[in-house]
Order: sequence, then C-alpha cells, then structure tokens
Amino acid sequence: MSDHSAEIISVGTELLLGEILNTNAQFLAQELARLGIAHYYQTVVGDNILRLQKAVAIGCERSRLLIFTGGLGPTPDDLTTEALADFFQVPLIERAEVLAEISEKFARRGRQMSPSNRKQALFPVGAEVLPNPTGSAPGMIWQPRPGLILMTFPGVPSEMKVMWQQTAVPYLRSQGWGAAIIYSRTLRFWGIAESTLAEKVADQLALQNPTVAPYAGKGEVRLRISAKAPTEAEALQIIAPVEQQIQAIAGLDYYGSDDDSLASVVGCLLKQAGQTVAVAESCTGGGLGQFLTSIAGSSAYFRGGIISYDNQIKIDLLGVSPDILLQHGAVSEPVAQQMAVGAREQLNATWGLSITGVAGPDGGTETKPVGLVYVGIAGPNGVESHRHQFGESRGRDSIRWLSLCAVLDTLRRKLLQPS
Repeated sequence: MSDHSAEIISVGTELLLGEILNTNAQFLAQELARLGIAHYYQTVVGDNILRLQKAVAIGCERSRLLIFTGGLGPTPDDLTTEALADFFQVPLIERAEVLAEISEKFARRGRQMSPSNRKQALFPVGAEVLPNPTGSAPGMIWQPRPGLILMTFPGVPSEMKVMWQQTAVPYLRSQGWGAAIIYSRTLRFWGIAESTLAEKVADQLALQNPTVAPYAGKGEVRLRISAKAPTEAEALQIIAPVEQQIQAIAGLDYYGSDDDSLASVVGCLLKQAGQTVAVAESCTGGGLGQFLTSIAGSSAYFRGGIISYDNQIKIDLLGVSPDILLQHGAVSEPVAQQMAVGAREQLNATWGLSITGVAGPDGGTETKPVGLVYVGIAGPNGVESHRHQFGESRGRDSIRWLSLCAVLDTLRRKLLQPS
C-alpha cells in the first residue's frame, strides 16, 4: 500500500457511456495536488456491485485514501454505500438524525420525501456522516481498517465541491494529510513542435522538484512546472528560476503562462503600445474578431472586422483588385495582403490582419488543398503574408482555429520585435 496516496473512483454507467463529462475527477485531482497528496490512479466503474467491489479491492492494495463520487442516490442502481459495507462485511444501520435531515430538506422545498430516499440514511457501522448542505445525499468518511480512509460524495458536482471544501479538506488536514502542497505553472508556446521544445529543455525535463512535463494540444505546446513545498510561496520560489531558464531558451516561441491566450497577450501588447487592430476574414467567418473580443477591455484596441466570404465583398469593402482575384484566386498571397491593407485602411487601425483559406471539408483542389491558408498583416511598415498548410485531416474547426492563432502569433512577434 502506497504511503499517503489517494485514488479517485468515479461511479456511474453514464460516465462509461460518455453521456456526461467526468468533471468531478478533474476537480478532485486538482484539489489533491493543492494539498500535496500523491495521486496515482483514477478508476471509472459502472453501476454494478461486483465490479465496484473489484475496484475497491484493487484500490485498497495501492492507496490509503479512496475517494468515491456517484452512486449515493435513492434509486436501485445507486450502490456505492451498499457495495462498500458488503465488501468490508460491516452491517448498515439507519441513522435517525440523517433521515430527519433529509425529510426536513424535502419539506422546505414543499415536497414529501419518497420512501426510496430512506436508503440515503443507511451507513456502515462506525462511519462518520459527511454532510451535504445543498443536496439530499450525504456522504461518509469511514476507516474500515487501520491506515485506510474512504470518502464518498454524490455525483452532482456542485454538491460534491461544497462537501469537499467544508468537511473533507479540514478532516484530511486534521489527520496529517496535506502537510505540503503541489503548485503548478503552465508555460505556453506557439510556433515550435513539442519534440523540438523537449530537446531544447531536456535538462529541465530531468528535474525532480520541480518537475517539468510537456504536452501539446490545439496547435500549441505547454510545459507544466510543478513544485512540492509547504506553502505556495515556497513552491513559487522553486519554480521561478526554472521558469526563467525555459523562457530564455524558448525565446519568442514562449507567449504566455497559465490562463494566457494569444488573444489576451496580443491585447496587452497593443494596449501597451497604444495601437489598434482590425481584421478581414474569409474562411474563419468572424472567429478572429470573436477571439479578440472575448478579452475584457478589447474595445480599447479592437476597431472592428469585415467578414468577406464573397469575392464581391472583398472587392467592394476591402479594395481587393478584381484582376488579382481572377489571376490568383481568393486563397492566395496577394489577396491576403490586399485584405489586410483594406482592413487597416477602411477601419483606421494601426494593424490590419487577414485570413483566407480552404477550411473544408469541400472546396480543395490539387493546387489549393483543404488546409491551405494565407494570413496577411499590414502595419506601419508595410504588408506581408504567410502561407500555412494545416492539413485536411485536422478537420474544419481545427483549421479555422489554427488560422486565427497563426495570424495573432505573427502580430505578437511583430509587436515584440518591431522593425
């Protein structure tokens, strides 16, 4: 059995079927990290007493704290409490005070308690009630054998979170858990492959405290730096020099940390410079403008946008040359440049950004396949465009997302290194 390690066991056939997202496990994993409690395993098991008990048997062998969510309701398929009592061969007893509390909650809502709700007042002998201030299903804290703690929570996320914070965390601290915390910082990168970045920071990836782990998604690469220490401030002191080293190694490929996005970072840079931006979009259909304006305060630097799906709109509103369109097509370098210039001039902005491409799944040709995108950027020192081939296999939504991130990254780099 691992020393002071926790395991999360999520109960519910709906989780196995993918009908709902397991946000409870995500929340608990983050909370365990904040408490500095080692957490090596997660299990999802359906509403079946034998399979649930098998998960319990495995969990008991490798963890000292088993945290259950789900299976505490009044229906026949809610089996968590029953399964645990049977597994440890401890009888269930009805707790009169719990039954009274459940009945009172129903009365406050103007409803009569169903007879099936009585099962929610059943607890193994020796278990402590884990109160549920907002719902009808209380949980329990139980030590069925020395060195093993079980905690049960309902599957409703809002109820589980309140119970965790109000009762579970103070209890764990009182039992000597959570003496140290694990604190993490996430560094974000654009324009570099995960493997390339990993090679550059190989020395940092070998560290033990803090640990550094790479992961990629939606076109960006992230490095998570995690430190274990008695306090958050001490963890940050451990993280800081490693974070600085990585930023220095990555250079402009590093764009932000934690909750930063390319839109928020570009917005800050524009505000600092007292500059503005306007956009002209074809294949992204307004996504770039939406991304920029998702940031609070974006009205200080975002002038507006023109969605120019139709070529005539490109001509009439952005000043794109009909001859250029005829000669090169809408998805081309010169059209991207003229769209960017048009956005900048028509909307009186410091910078004009443009996107034109083939997002698919149809519309690709041999010379202009799905995934081909040109982005343009017009500024005080002229105009340029960049060609991207994102690949048909990524799918329409991904191609559109990568397109708007690519043009924002281009602007970010220009704002950081103005020529």
